[in-house]
Amino acid sequence: MSDEPENTGDNGRDEKGRFGPGNPGKPKGSRHALGEAFVKALHDDFVEHGVATIEKVRDEKPEVYMKVVASLLPKEFKIETVSELTDEQLDARIRQLASLIEVGVAGAARGGEAPEGSATAH
Repeated sequence: MSDEPENTGDNGRDEKGRFGPGNPGKPKGSRHALGEAFVKALHDDFVEHGVATIEKVRDEKPEVYMKVVASLLPKEFKIETVSELTDEQLDARIRQLASLIEVGVAGAARGGEAPEGSATAH
């Protein structure tokens, strides 16, 4: 009797469900091709129904909506405190924030919204 598992002819697997010697298993690249097909189908579905589905989930199942939002955020945030910044870094941060506030105030005065990426944009 051989030490090699007996091939039962069941998709190249032995009696314990393992791939036996000389049995190729799944074709090379099949997992990658499946992943590409899935992502394409998901993309096509999102293009057709994405915004409406997001709005529906947000309105009808806010807890699911928030789980999706949370899953897209980084796992951890680095929070700098003022005491960790040098004087130069603190001055630069103050100028940056003042500039964003000015842009937001000017945009609001014109009845428009602040530019995308500014602190006052929604």
